[in-house]
Amino acid sequence: MLVEGKPDSDHFFIIQKGQAQCVREIDFNPTGKNNILGPGDFVGVIPCMANRNQIESVVALTDLVAISVKRSQYPELIAQNTAVALKIIRVFAARMREMNAMLLKMALKAASKSTEDQLFDVAAFYDEQRNIDIAVYAYYQYLKAQPNGEFAQKAKNRFITLQKRSKAVYLEPKAEDTQRFYPMGTMVFAENQSGQDMFIIQSGQIKITKIIDGKEVLLAMLKRGDFFGEMALLENLPRSASAIAHDDCQLMVINRKNFDQMVSTQAQMISRLTNTLAERLWSMYRQVSNTLITDNMGKLFDMLGLQIEKARIGSENATAKLSYTLNISPQELANMCAIPPSEQYTAIKNFLSNKAVRQEGNKLYVPDVVEIMKISAYYRKQKPKKAE
Repeated sequence: MLVEGKPDSDHFFIIQKGQAQCVREIDFNPTGKNNILGPGDFVGVIPCMANRNQIESVVALTDLVAISVKRSQYPELIAQNTAVALKIIRVFAARMREMNAMLLKMALKAASKSTEDQLFDVAAFYDEQRNIDIAVYAYYQYLKAQPNGEFAQKAKNRFITLQKRSKAVYLEPKAEDTQRFYPMGTMVFAENQSGQDMFIIQSGQIKITKIIDGKEVLLAMLKRGDFFGEMALLENLPRSASAIAHDDCQLMVINRKNFDQMVSTQAQMISRLTNTLAERLWSMYRQVSNTLITDNMGKLFDMLGLQIEKARIGSENATAKLSYTLNISPQELANMCAIPPSEQYTAIKNFLSNKAVRQEGNKLYVPDVVEIMKISAYYRKQKPKKAE
C-alpha cells in the first residue's frame, strides 16, 4: 500500500475491511504493539498531514478495502464527520506521548519520573540555575499538588524567599482568560503539572524542556503560529514536559470549552492542529534515527539536518547553494541530541571545527544547506545500533 521513504503522501487510507501491517527499515517498536491494522484504522495519515515522505511501509496481510482521503479533502471530512477527525487527533496525541517516552529512554537510557515529586525536582533544578521566575512557578505548582508532600516545607521556604524578586505570572490563571502575556524566562506550565489548556503562539518563541537525571533536555523550540499543550487537553493527563517563554510571548489560550466549539465550527483550525501533530510525530520518528547514531559528531550534524528539514529549507538532492541561520546555540543542539554533559565540550568543539557550520553569537550559521543534508544522510546510513 505504501513504501517507506517515498513522497507519495498527498492522501491517506481508512481501512474498511481486512488487515495490514506496518514495517520499517530500522526495526524499532514505538508503541509496544504488533503494528497490525484493521477496520477503522488509518494508514499513512502522519506523512500525509505533515506533507512528508512515508515513514513506514504498509503491506496488506489479507484482501483489503480502504477509503482514500486526499489532504485537500480533510477539512471537508472534519465538517462532515467530526468523530473521525477527533479520533485521528486523539490517536496522534497518544502516539506522541508514547514516542516521547521511548525517545527519552533510548537517548538517555532512563525513564523520566511521572510523579508529582517531579514538580519539585523541576523547581529545585531551576532554583540551582538561578532561574528565579521558573523556580517560583514550579515551587508553587508543587505546593498546590502536594501541600503535605515530602518536600513541602522546603518548597514553601524557597517560594517565600524567591517570590519577592520574581516576575512569574499566571500562578492561578482565570478560566476566562483567552489571551496571556508571558515575559521572557517565565514558565507557562511545568512537567507533571495538571492542566487542560492548550496554547497558540501569537508572538515570541516557546521552548519545550524536560529535566532528566539533573539535566535540562531541550525537546523543541516553537515559534509564532505553533500549538503546544494539546496532549494534556486531549488526554486529560498531566503535562509531559515544561513550556518556557524563550522571549516575550503573547499566547492564545484554548480550554476544553473553546476546543469543543472549534471542532464543531472551525474545520480549518482543526485541520491545522492535525497538521501540527502530524509534523511533530514525523519529527519524532525522524529523531529515532538520531538516537541510533553512535558518534557524537554524527548526532550533531544529523540533528542540525533535522532542524533544517523541519524548516523545509532545501534537500540533499538540491543543487543550488543556500545558506541558513538557526536560532539555536551549539549547547542547545547538543541537549537535543541528549549528549552527556561530560562529552559536550569535546563534541561541540569538533562539530564547530567543520567548515560546514559556524557559530554566530548564540546561533548556528550554515553556509551551504545541501552540504549539511548530505552529511546528515551519510551518518543516518551508517549501521545503527539496535534500539532497546
